[in-house]
Amino acid sequence: MKMVLLSALCLVGLVSPAAAASPERLRWEPCPVAGSSEAQECATLRVPLDYRKPRGERIDVRVSRIPAKRPEARHGVLLLIPGGPGTAGLNRPSTLDVPAEVRDRFDVVGFDPRGVGQSTPISCALSPEDNGKTIPWPDADGGIAANVAQGKRIAEACADNGGPLLRHINTPNEVRDLDRLRQALGERKLSYWGLSYGTYVGAVYATMFPQHTDRVVLDSSGDPRRVARGWLANYQIGVEDRFPDFARWATEPGNELSLADDPAAIRPMYLDLAARLDRAPLPGLTGNGLREAVLRNLYTDAGFPMIAKLMIAARDGTAAPSLPQPPEEVLQNVSAVTVTTICNDVEWPGSIKMHERAVKESRERFPLTAGMPANITPCSFWPYEPVKPVQITDNGPSNVLMVQNTRDPSTPLAGAREMRRALGDRARMVTVDSGGHGAYRAHGNACGDETVTRYLLSGRLPADTTCPASSGQ
Repeated sequence: MKMVLLSALCLVGLVSPAAAASPERLRWEPCPVAGSSEAQECATLRVPLDYRKPRGERIDVRVSRIPAKRPEARHGVLLLIPGGPGTAGLNRPSTLDVPAEVRDRFDVVGFDPRGVGQSTPISCALSPEDNGKTIPWPDADGGIAANVAQGKRIAEACADNGGPLLRHINTPNEVRDLDRLRQALGERKLSYWGLSYGTYVGAVYATMFPQHTDRVVLDSSGDPRRVARGWLANYQIGVEDRFPDFARWATEPGNELSLADDPAAIRPMYLDLAARLDRAPLPGLTGNGLREAVLRNLYTDAGFPMIAKLMIAARDGTAAPSLPQPPEEVLQNVSAVTVTTICNDVEWPGSIKMHERAVKESRERFPLTAGMPANITPCSFWPYEPVKPVQITDNGPSNVLMVQNTRDPSTPLAGAREMRRALGDRARMVTVDSGGHGAYRAHGNACGDETVTRYLLSGRLPADTTCPASSGQ
């Protein structure tokens, strides 16, 4: 099988022999992160801003770890790759539900990706009307003129305010940072658990540095063929897959937030309420506000009550419950990294007419998402050339275990099957009969959880597996 050789990387200027031979060592210290475990330590890794100039300007990548609980049984490092893009991961070793047996044998390591949080951060200094608006909902009539104007403003603000780092935030560079981290940790190979967008990071790492992979878990994978454009488009499939779970919950006997007696009544009710809000918004709740809240709250069953409360408010014309919002500074950072990564990773079409046609078709075929997944984004106006996407292939060791829910609103099963096809014999997939985003240790499915844990502890890939729903799912 093909391997990415150091000599080849040196030829294209991505690493230097000296940098590869003399990795930086990390200086661990008590971790100043709110809510972290006392066992969690932090360190700062210095990496090149531009890997074409490996001896040039450096930026920080902030790293954390909780050492293996049983040093005598230690296998190595389990790196937690966060989703997003734009999600902080520094405190995940403390907050993520990692099985005790895994903590016994692995140093659990987290990080804030380049540009994020306590790593060297970026901001586009977006206006209040644009900050956090990375999901482009069309107007009530399906028009996208406002999205075009907003996309241009966001792209311009990022170009003006993002600084030099803006050009160098992309998935291949995050992967290069992770290989620098591997060297700094003194590890020949990395085991890692990538979640959501982190599965793409993990798949790219397994493509660029296959010889340095150990036990790889990709949890909730997107389609690797279209990268960010395809991920946005897949919302229209994922929400359709997932919405029936909410409809069943919203009609269960004894549910205090029951909306009807028949699950079949919930879909037309939701569509009618969203259209009503388009015509006559309530204070704090528009039609698109309801649609976005539904999308976000389909990620877990714990979000169902919020959807029901919003639908009741829309039905009765009462005050809508407020939705939690991150602090302004955090939202600026997340928005900047999200848009920068997806725009730098792949070329997006710029035709406004094409997007108008795509939105119209999406609204007709997938009314739950009202054309958003096909809409125009700031990437259509991005002033910089994207990187060449890394093609995910089956070249490399057979050490990738995918785990996937059947009804995921964000990364639907259809997209995960494309990732499974791309990886070929390198991978196996555990398909869990469950709804929501995130499969491992997320929804209480014993079959799925135990299969992944056994792989992490043994390193032996199972066969492709289908796990039935747990009771209550």
